[in-house]
Amino acid sequence: MKNLLKKKCIPCEKKGMKPFDRDRAEEYMVDVKDWILSEDSKKITREFKFQDFIGAINFVNNIADIAEEEGHHPDITLSWGLVTVTIYTHALNGLSEHDFILAEIIDGIPLLETSKK
Repeated sequence: MKNLLKKKCIPCEKKGMKPFDRDRAEEYMVDVKDWILSEDSKKITREFKFQDFIGAINFVNNIADIAEEEGHHPDITLSWGLVTVTIYTHALNGLSEHDFILAEIIDGIPLLETSKK
């Protein structure tokens, strides 16, 4: 465990910063167990299921607020009762520690509280 929740996303545009290789990405996957590492090791993805559309929308809005606060923006796909989140560092075209920080933060969003009737 890397205590990722105690860290903050910072910009990755620094010269010389390289994306994680597969071995390094797999080390971090231990902290985000429900996420899936892509075949090329450049992205992590997770699906979140909901009982209704409004629950999915509220969850997406929560992610949007967090992404703005962190300055790190995932790709989000929304459909009825399903949200798919894909995270990678766009500037690196691959993974960095910041992607795993964001994944852990998203994992902390209470799913049951997102659906309001």
